[in-house]
Amino acid sequence: MSEIPRGAIRFNTDSNKPELWDGSQWAEFQLSTPNLGRGEDSSLGGRAVLLSGWTGSSNTDNCDYWNMASTGNAVDFGALSARRYQAGCSDSTRGLTFGGYSSAYSSEIVKTTIASTGSHATFGQMRNAADNGNEGRLGGACWASSTRGIHFAGTGPSTQTDGRILYVTIQADGNSIDFGDLINSYNFRYGSATGNKTRAIACGGRQEPGGGPPGVNTIQFVTMATTGNAQDFGDLSTTTDTNSGTTSNGTRAVIAVNEAPSYSQKGLDQIRPASGGNSTSFGELSTGRQDGHGNSCMNTPTRGFFAGGQSAPNTGTKVIDYVTFETEGTAVDFGDLNGAGRAGASAFSNSHGGL
Repeated sequence: MSEIPRGAIRFNTDSNKPELWDGSQWAEFQLSTPNLGRGEDSSLGGRAVLLSGWTGSSNTDNCDYWNMASTGNAVDFGALSARRYQAGCSDSTRGLTFGGYSSAYSSEIVKTTIASTGSHATFGQMRNAADNGNEGRLGGACWASSTRGIHFAGTGPSTQTDGRILYVTIQADGNSIDFGDLINSYNFRYGSATGNKTRAIACGGRQEPGGGPPGVNTIQFVTMATTGNAQDFGDLSTTTDTNSGTTSNGTRAVIAVNEAPSYSQKGLDQIRPASGGNSTSFGELSTGRQDGHGNSCMNTPTRGFFAGGQSAPNTGTKVIDYVTFETEGTAVDFGDLNGAGRAGASAFSNSHGGL
């Protein structure tokens, strides 16, 4: 038998593991994914953070986090000032929360260090196009690349039919900058956002001034590295507003397609962010709910998450669901939120599909 060269590799069919010849014996070695800033357990993703929201009777300052590679209940992250209907996005280390409503419309953009607990500080302000003044908004939606955060529309006291898109550079504190406009000048209140490394995609939303139903089935997108108006992507399977959020690993995006006033709808659609076209069915949430539209950037390369919402009028739910991107079907129960169930929260993670 000829001598085995040191460094030779074989696959052991008994153990189903690769092995390396070290010069004297076959040694099993592990394949792993380098940690590209994704935090805990980088091969599956790291930490999801869900912030504040509406319990059904009041705003809450509760913030939770969980390790997305496992299952179990969320734990306390540290309080953010009580608010609801804000929107969140992130890069691999920093999360941003845009606007929301406390006792008034908020224009504040808050930065959060994902790997810490309770580390929140002001990043900047959301600005309007007319005079560059501060502009409070609620019910918008966000997506992010590794450098830019994109905020789609939302409504404020004087912006009921404003389809504006804003952007920030995530690691550079400062005020928002005008990016462009949605296809139609509707307020996009309670729509959701998703995407990949290059595209931010807006899904559904309410179109009437004042924010009442019906929703729309529009899907539209922007290229994040540029600026300009949104372009048509396709249509959702149904009109959608106050939905339960979106999730994407960059290759496949899964979108909850709830519409007010129903609390029982569980449908999940899917799209491929890199290509245009209408959505198709993916499966269902484990339970019906609405008002999780600020949850968009919670996923690993293999799992996507939907958390919280309202399961009945003025009744927040604590359910955390996850889907496996490559397996269509019903979402799986992951665990529960910490503290009160709530809707209208923002959320992000350090391993979403825009990174």
